Amino acid sequence: MSTPKYNRVILKISGEALAGEQGYGINARVLSSFARQVKEVVQLGVEVAVVVGGGNIWRGISGTEKGIDRATADYMGMLATVMNSLALQDALEAMEVPTRVQTSIEMRQVAEPYIRRRAIRHLEKGRVVIFAGGNGNPFFSTDTTAALRAAEIEAEVILMAKNNVDGVYSADPSKDPTAIKYETLTYLEILNKGLGVMDSTASSLCMDNNIPLIVFNISEEGNIRRAVLGEHIGTIVRGSM
Repeated sequence: MSTPKYNRVILKISGEALAGEQGYGINARVLSSFARQVKEVVQLGVEVAVVVGGGNIWRGISGTEKGIDRATADYMGMLATVMNSLALQDALEAMEVPTRVQTSIEMRQVAEPYIRRRAIRHLEKGRVVIFAGGNGNPFFSTDTTAALRAAEIEAEVILMAKNNVDGVYSADPSKDPTAIKYETLTYLEILNKGLGVMDSTASSLCMDNNIPLIVFNISEEGNIRRAVLGEHIGTIVRGSM
């Protein structure tokens, strides 16, 4: 068996990725694919934590465009991430992968509250931990949650899974055929160039804590495993070159 390059990782999955081609809700086929890829990594002995977005159900920013208070809209988005997290937990446990969902907003009937030491203990026991509910505060994205949790649990890397996008480009490759793909970047370059990899708060948090980021296409089966094994896929973002 191949030796993983990373022993503890945070996997960030966007809510939109769970929707697949249908564009809304949860696509069962896509969900099973993601769960299967996570299982492959767990079988390598890697400790895996997951942060799932909620954009396939509700986006806080789009809610404000409909006249909803921003804080309220963001809390609605946090609830959407809980729904996605429970769905992913169910898919993983159907494949006999022990999983725990921890929420930043307490809802003990459906998940554990987020407790850092408990999360680390779950990881040490080989359980996948899914962090739901964002960081519990409005005005922050799930990208920031991934960066924050990575720093808290001392993850060695953040694996940012994109849907049908194989890295970071100078422009949207679906709209601009001249867009250039970056093989490596620094967080400072992301901030200076205004690249839409993650929001500025998340980028700054990763940069300050020297947490590397790998942006890759999760739609291609086996890419999570390749990233964990150290294969150069997608775009690698570091604090410095």
